[in-house]
Amino acid sequence: MAEDKKPLLIKRYASRRLYNTETSDYVTLEDIAGFIREGREVQIVDLKSGDDLTRQYLLQIIAEHESRGETMLPVNVLTDLVRSYTDQANSMVPQFLQASFEMLRDGQSKMMENMAKVNPMAQMPGFEAMQAQQQAFLKAMTGGMSKQWSGPEKGEGDATPAAAAEDDEDLNEIKRQLADLQAKLSKMDK
Repeated sequence: MAEDKKPLLIKRYASRRLYNTETSDYVTLEDIAGFIREGREVQIVDLKSGDDLTRQYLLQIIAEHESRGETMLPVNVLTDLVRSYTDQANSMVPQFLQASFEMLRDGQSKMMENMAKVNPMAQMPGFEAMQAQQQAFLKAMTGGMSKQWSGPEKGEGDATPAAAAEDDEDLNEIKRQLADLQAKLSKMDK
């Protein structure tokens, strides 16, 4: 288990081929994207210079997905990112993006928890297997961003209306905070 916390080291040779040091074989960008979707941290270094090339290759993976029509980043977001490189806001953009993705992961986790609490199907035989399939699907759809979810603890009953309302309030608060951050970023852009 401790080995999984260590980043998977990929070495780039002078020929630009990428070498997986764990399995002693060559890998493609799509292989690296697969490792990341599975939850692995990856580090790509140039064999000769020792330079860390991880950021460069992650951007290349994103660009390839976007060019194949798998668009996730709207044009206005890409435009704002380009602007942020020449704006004083560039010191704030990385923290904003990181906080936004953390809120997204937390929101997805809460959504999955709420589905189990409110869902009467949770008492049906075979529900746990279906739940595992849904979790795998969500992980695949979000590129592995969602946290592991195991559903309600044994002995927990259905959610009360008050608990469901509280969860809705939490989600609304997250949405409000994201809107506030977006408004602040838009003001800085002007």
